[in-house]
Amino acid sequence: MTKNRRFKIGCLSLAIGSALSGQAMAQDVADKSDIVKSVTNPNTRFDSAGVSQSDFGGTGLLQMPTARMARSGEFNLNYRDNEEYRRYSVSMQLFDWLETTVRYTDIRTRPYSNNTDFSGNQTYKDKSFDVKARLWQESAWLPDVSFGLRDIAGTGLFDSEYLVASKRMGPFDFTFGIGWGNMAESGNIKNPACEFKASFCQRSGSYKTGGGQFEVGNFFHGPAALFGGIEYQTPWNPLCFKLEYDGNDYSDEAADRIKGRSDVGIRIKQDSPFNIGMVYRVSDYFDTTLSWQRGNTLMWGFSLRTNFNDLRPVHPEDVPPVYAPVNSDNGTNWQQVARELDEKAGYSDADIYADAQQVTIVADQEKYRDKNEANQRAATILANHVPDSVGEYHIVRRSQRLPVESTAVNTKAFREVQTASTPLGQPEPVSHLAEPVSDINGQSVLRSEPSRFTYGIEPALTQSVGGAESFYMYQVALKGSADYRLSDHWSVGGAASLNLINNYDRFNYKTPPNDSSLPRVRTWIREYVTSSDLLLTNLQLTRLDNPATDWYTQVYGGYLEMMYAGVGSEVLYRPFGERWALGLYVNYVKQRDWNDIMRTADYDVVTGHLTAYWEMPYVEGSFAKISVGRYLAGDYGVTVDLSRRFDSGITAGVFATKTDISSKDYGEGSFTKGFYIFIPFDLMFTEPTVKRGVVGWVPLTRDGGQMLQRRNGLYGVAGEIR
Repeated sequence: MTKNRRFKIGCLSLAIGSALSGQAMAQDVADKSDIVKSVTNPNTRFDSAGVSQSDFGGTGLLQMPTARMARSGEFNLNYRDNEEYRRYSVSMQLFDWLETTVRYTDIRTRPYSNNTDFSGNQTYKDKSFDVKARLWQESAWLPDVSFGLRDIAGTGLFDSEYLVASKRMGPFDFTFGIGWGNMAESGNIKNPACEFKASFCQRSGSYKTGGGQFEVGNFFHGPAALFGGIEYQTPWNPLCFKLEYDGNDYSDEAADRIKGRSDVGIRIKQDSPFNIGMVYRVSDYFDTTLSWQRGNTLMWGFSLRTNFNDLRPVHPEDVPPVYAPVNSDNGTNWQQVARELDEKAGYSDADIYADAQQVTIVADQEKYRDKNEANQRAATILANHVPDSVGEYHIVRRSQRLPVESTAVNTKAFREVQTASTPLGQPEPVSHLAEPVSDINGQSVLRSEPSRFTYGIEPALTQSVGGAESFYMYQVALKGSADYRLSDHWSVGGAASLNLINNYDRFNYKTPPNDSSLPRVRTWIREYVTSSDLLLTNLQLTRLDNPATDWYTQVYGGYLEMMYAGVGSEVLYRPFGERWALGLYVNYVKQRDWNDIMRTADYDVVTGHLTAYWEMPYVEGSFAKISVGRYLAGDYGVTVDLSRRFDSGITAGVFATKTDISSKDYGEGSFTKGFYIFIPFDLMFTEPTVKRGVVGWVPLTRDGGQMLQRRNGLYGVAGEIR
């Protein structure tokens, strides 16, 4: 079946919603409730409802953290609400020993700025980043011990450090810890660090220009306090109670100001240091919590939860081919083989080569993201139609008409596995082996005739979070793309965006208004997005080549993205069998004129990066990408991108870019940073697909550390290492 018209139907909001509810489609998952059993531990954990989230996000009691960790892969969306604060947080258990949290705190008593013409009536939003690492895992006699940092790269309104231990005794989970900073404003003990150096007794109340930086100089400084609590799991599994002793006396809070009045100060009152609350687990995916805090304040909230390791696609109608060889005395029907490879193994537009010793297929794989599954299906189809005398199958995956991966299948070993004819006591023979892409042997027995013209339609989301003008800015658009292949190496393609809805008319950031040291390379986004409901975002001519084994190159020119036109080239070296790859691209670009998108403006720049890709060997599913080079504003620096792929195929990652631009010139946030989640669409759809959607978060739109948004990078074309 020729797939010349590919409608890429999907919605990013649907992706998130389906990811949160997708466990209903998952296979049976052991240890759903995070019950950890050990025959060596008489105090077996009794947390039938599992660990729960604190008010700040991350596993904890109410205001205070615990040493507990959720299961690896757990993802939580949290909301908490009281009189002074609304807290929105995302917590991700990247590994069983590492928890990360991103949080926005809406300070309801403070305006975003005194300039209401700029920020309107919006209340102040504070963004925070938290990490917690387990130092010691609970055993029969020793507790869980964890170390954490709260609000480590913001304005420091809630910055804290802590060391905490938790120990389970039947249905009770006891927590005891020591904190510094905001969570220790009560100062109920003297800071132990003062014994080493007197400067540890003081903590700076200011932060570096622009905010968003790591205030390492404040770590373990200032007030210290002990905190603790008890969590009781009731016999009724969905319900548990929490009692905590709060180390914060709220004497120095961000909400200590009457809304709209910077000249009148009030203090949050604490009538009691004890907070009490309960958590009710409505379902495996939803918790709600209610608590009475400070002796005078009601706090309510909820958490939505899923686990990225547990999600599994369900495709009931996608039945794999059955091993059932047919009589091939009359020769092989290669047309039927190609048809089955497309329909049952996802290998489309196959070119097939054969001789007496081997059969080679060269095809595109657009259905199964698990290449082992695709190759197993393809080998089964070949074994059903190809004579037993053929000793090897070679399955070559092609991308953009370039061969990028090859797998050799030993037919004798494959048939032994399929017929279960391996002698008892002997291990199953290895039938599939990755091999370098090499010259194709054999005569051509079938040549495909793929359509030269392809097109697709998909939704697109442009967004920024935490701006002064509006907390959330967005554009939802419908993006159409089309490509025409001129030859195996040359193609021309383009993309257009149809605006459906956006609120970028509120974006009025000027940076800096009277300083030309930093050109505006991204903060013109309002002008681009609102200039027309229909935008030509890409139109380029591209040549792709595979000049030698493990080497890939491309050159391209045209309208490269919504804001820039120009020319560029890229080279990628991806050595076979290695965990790393190296790429280099260089572009000369000019800014497009938002008043007439077919013309260019005066600004031009040479930009490019040297990028190293590395699959980290000691941390399962972990991947690092490090880019060094020149960015669109002419600044030089480095971008570090770290990600983790979970068993479901969902990938969560964080990135940060630091350049030679000063924090003052960069503006609020100090440097570019954010996180993203790639979600495979086959977790939602009833049919398998290699397509995936991305949900990203970048706190602010600024001009420093901005890369060109190229359409087809070689690393994506050649295929990921992992």
